[in-house]
Amino acid sequence: MQLRKGKKRGKKARATSFVQTVSRLLAARSVLRKASATLPPQSRYNGGVRFRIRQFEKADFDTLWRIDQACFDPHLAYSRPEMAFYMHRPGSFTLVAEAEGGKGRGVLGFIVAETGRKSGHIITIDVVAEARRAGVGSALMRAAEKQLAQVGALTVALETPVNNEAAIRFYKQQGYFVEKTVAGYYSGQLDALVMTKDLARAVVG
Repeated sequence: MQLRKGKKRGKKARATSFVQTVSRLLAARSVLRKASATLPPQSRYNGGVRFRIRQFEKADFDTLWRIDQACFDPHLAYSRPEMAFYMHRPGSFTLVAEAEGGKGRGVLGFIVAETGRKSGHIITIDVVAEARRAGVGSALMRAAEKQLAQVGALTVALETPVNNEAAIRFYKQQGYFVEKTVAGYYSGQLDALVMTKDLARAVVG
């Protein structure tokens, strides 16, 4: 599923103070401790294979990186260092959709998101080809939005290429609206749509 944050490259200004950074880290850790008790129940895909949404584990990294490589064109896919950076920076978290039993056992997809003061950000969402259009992506989005709302996020934003009609359609189905277009967002070559959702009005659960 080619739905993701931008590949915009550039040094992020380090304006956040040490105290603010520590506060965000503590908030993120608090969410992770609570998440196992609040993640959605098991669901099904492809005619009955059960899957669950769980927190990322260190052993998942290589699998998630390979999924990312398969989901995106080379100019959009993350390198290992890039992916590790987004997954581990302050305020970020990763949720994994995992099949249970049967032929499709394994990781079906994942989502990386991050929290700000009153807003959240979807960094990337990846779903393997055989699990698309079966509710896995929607389940990941709902779980991430719920976790963002738990730490006080009132809105959530994401970026997607202007030419990715499937992604735009999917996000609109999830309640996102186009806010603006950013020229050259992807490596200076491809424009992006910034899409947002009001979590304060949405029913997250």
